[in-house]
Amino acid sequence: MDEFKESILTSKAVMGRTQYQTTVSGLNHTILVDEPADKGGTDTGMDPFSLLLASLGSCTAITLRMYIERKMWVVDEITVDLEMFKTGNGTLIERKLQFKGELKQEQIDRLVDIADKCPIHKILEGNIKIDTSVI
Repeated sequence: MDEFKESILTSKAVMGRTQYQTTVSGLNHTILVDEPADKGGTDTGMDPFSLLLASLGSCTAITLRMYIERKMWVVDEITVDLEMFKTGNGTLIERKLQFKGELKQEQIDRLVDIADKCPIHKILEGNIKIDTSVI
């Protein structure tokens, strides 16, 4: 029996003969992903791990900004610093938030909770299955 699935997004990655340089497209936008020169790449774009962190960081900032605007709080800037670590149990991502604005401690505490509600955070912590086939 097939489980229910609903397509929510598509993306395409294409690599030619340039060592590791990959063109990724989705939603009418294109970016370059690559490996650093010391790993044999041409260093023309973020490496895949940095791209993963960028996805989490940008989603976190967007989620926080949406919440802040809804609450009409005064926040001029949101910074999300991320660092990824290999651990004995797998992978750890540390996320540090910084706000420039007029916030009380209870508001900051609430924003820490809201950061965990970012859709990319939920995907990364959730049950992910990847099916691979050749077309």
